[in-house]
Amino acid sequence: MCLDRAVKERLILFNPCDDCILPKDERPEMKTLKPEDISKYLEEAKRRNVLLMFFLELCTGLRKGELIALLWSDLNMEDKTISVTKQASRKKGGGSRVTKPKTATSVRTESIPQEAIDLLIEEHNKHPDNPYMFPSPATGEMYYPDAVSRLHTKIMKCAGLEHIRFHDLRHTFATTALQNGVDIRTVSSMLGHADPGFTLRTYTHATSKVQEQAAATMGMVMGEHL
Repeated sequence: MCLDRAVKERLILFNPCDDCILPKDERPEMKTLKPEDISKYLEEAKRRNVLLMFFLELCTGLRKGELIALLWSDLNMEDKTISVTKQASRKKGGGSRVTKPKTATSVRTESIPQEAIDLLIEEHNKHPDNPYMFPSPATGEMYYPDAVSRLHTKIMKCAGLEHIRFHDLRHTFATTALQNGVDIRTVSSMLGHADPGFTLRTYTHATSKVQEQAAATMGMVMGEHL
């Protein structure tokens, strides 16, 4: 934009960026927890007294900043929902800050399973006066984002599992939900995506398996008429 403006003001004859060929956007390979490894992962999280935080992550696919910013006031136990209205992130120079999610669709209400409700009740009894749903045991305040990533790495290592990023737990949620018949629009809204088409493109590998299952079902149904 600066160079385009320079052309208009006749400071340069042409924009040298016009003929640039941009490199392809190479995204890191998506990894997920294998179904057979989820129990090992949660067992190690339980041993470290952080079962609820990581169980809830696998059930909802929340972004890390959304997860650690949750307050008890965000929980509606009667409706079995949590309100996602804020996110935590690192500040330049250290520390954390809490802001609104980056997009309007990221502000959402998510349903959570009864298993999570039961764990939440148990967790709340441990620190009933703390406003944070997942306070850091070191400070009693909100977890620092990098601390959660380090904790996740320790869980993976001690459970003897191949390392994946914390963000890949979000991918694990989406992939597992789609492969078990949850529709793309529901998964997209739970992830806080603005466009279900983006979710569909991102998780093509998961929806292809669902299509195979659908094809097998239709084969059985239509095969009865042969």
